[in-house]
Amino acid sequence: MNKEDVVQYTLSKPDAYEDFPFGPDVAVYKVRDKMFAAVGKHEGVYRINLKCEPLEALMLRDLFAGVIPGYHMNKKHWNTVILDGTVPKQEVKRMIDNSYSLVFKSLPKKVQNQLKLEYNDILLPHDKCE
Repeated sequence: MNKEDVVQYTLSKPDAYEDFPFGPDVAVYKVRDKMFAAVGKHEGVYRINLKCEPLEALMLRDLFAGVIPGYHMNKKHWNTVILDGTVPKQEVKRMIDNSYSLVFKSLPKKVQNQLKLEYNDILLPHDKCE
């Protein structure tokens, strides 16, 4: 998955938007002011930081050489995915979905309900396992 695909997919999430709080070199993707992804270039290769459950974060690092502890992030809760083609496209999408879901579920219930109404409850995380 290349940078353009990642950006397009990330911005397709309900209420997602792009911000540059760390300068022009790092794009941060948020839902209601909470970050769920960040894309930047390091050593000539694009990477995306994604939130993750701690045990899953470790498992993904074991499974994929292109998944490493979150660069400049809490390494317990964030992974960095190197966008060099070594991690399958569907897996990168699943990790983006998971990151968005974790952040969405941390929003106040009132905000979650507003978003569910606004987006007719489609494409939004639900309480069941995904």
